[in-house]
Amino acid sequence: MRSPFRQKFGIPRQAGLIASVGARVQITAPYDRIEAFRGLEAFSHIWLQFIFHQARRDDWKPQVRPPRLGGNRRVGVFASRSPFRPNPIGLSLVGLNGIQRDATGLWLEISGADLLDGTPVLDIKPYLPWADGVDDAEAAWAGEPPARLAVRFSAKAAGTLAGAEGERLRRQLIEVLALDPRPAYHASASRRYGMRFGEYEVEWQADERGVRVTGVDSTTGSD
Repeated sequence: MRSPFRQKFGIPRQAGLIASVGARVQITAPYDRIEAFRGLEAFSHIWLQFIFHQARRDDWKPQVRPPRLGGNRRVGVFASRSPFRPNPIGLSLVGLNGIQRDATGLWLEISGADLLDGTPVLDIKPYLPWADGVDDAEAAWAGEPPARLAVRFSAKAAGTLAGAEGERLRRQLIEVLALDPRPAYHASASRRYGMRFGEYEVEWQADERGVRVTGVDSTTGSD
């Protein structure tokens, strides 16, 4: 997986919540044969099965604390989508925007991904609306989509987002930060946060009005 999410903090907690952020699945040998993907271009969405490679642990716990429950209520690990599982396997439904080959290899262009850059992808399957969608499904405490916060930019941050590229980044940051990536058990509303998004370091904080982005700085050439 090649995505702008370079660290776990800030990644959407579910797939499909952020349509404007694109990503790519790099198909490595020996699977980079275009005939293996013939017909997939006719599907609008695909399932990705992957490994939570930064959530691997030597042991596991039977209960977890989902962010949707405030981080202080426990449910069984198999009643959650927590990455900390006996087997750290994930499943995400993403949009398929194209299949292409360039000088670097074969790629799937996708949208709506909730995966960390570098995530190993195990398998790819087409989404079937008539089989995979359930109109009358119930989802208990996770039945409603997450609330979204208002996002605004300081004069300093807004000044760095000029031009078409800056406007694209601004729209993406609004979608990412509106989902409130803070830990559910955050103690201080005045705490400042930083996260790596693509080639940028983003600083922000939350207050009673939502999220305020205070800095957007390019990391190009700083590594």
